[in-house]
Amino acid sequence: MRDTRTPLSRREREIMDAIYQRGRATAAEVRAALDDPPSYSAVRALLRVLEEKGHLTHEHDGPRYVFAPTVPRDRARRSALRQLITTFFDDSPEQAVAALLDVSGSRLTEAELDRLAALIAQARREGR
Repeated sequence: MRDTRTPLSRREREIMDAIYQRGRATAAEVRAALDDPPSYSAVRALLRVLEEKGHLTHEHDGPRYVFAPTVPRDRARRSALRQLITTFFDDSPEQAVAALLDVSGSRLTEAELDRLAALIAQARREGR
C-alpha cells in the first residue's frame, strides 16, 4: 500500500467523493454517480490506481468488487485541509479562514458566527 498523502487528480477526487457518499460502491455505481463519466474500464482503472495509492480497499461480492475508503472521511478531510493550508496559505490557518470568509460570497448568519466564535474560544482554552 502506498502513501495516502499522494495528491489526487480531479477525477480521483470525484470518485472518492462518490464512494464516501455511499460508504462503499461498485465500479458501476461509481460510474453512475460521476458527471460526464469515462468508460467503465477507465473507472475500473482509476479505482485500481486509488487502491494502489492506499485510498481504497475492495471486497469480493460474487463476481463484483465493492470498494470502500481506507480512511474515514473526517480524517481524509482534515488531511486534505492541512495540505491545502500548507500549500496555499504558508501554514497559516488564520490566512485560510480569512480567505474563506472573503470568498464566501454570502453573509454568515448570526448562528454561524456564534458557532465559529465558540470554536475559536474552545481552541483558546485547549491552547491550540
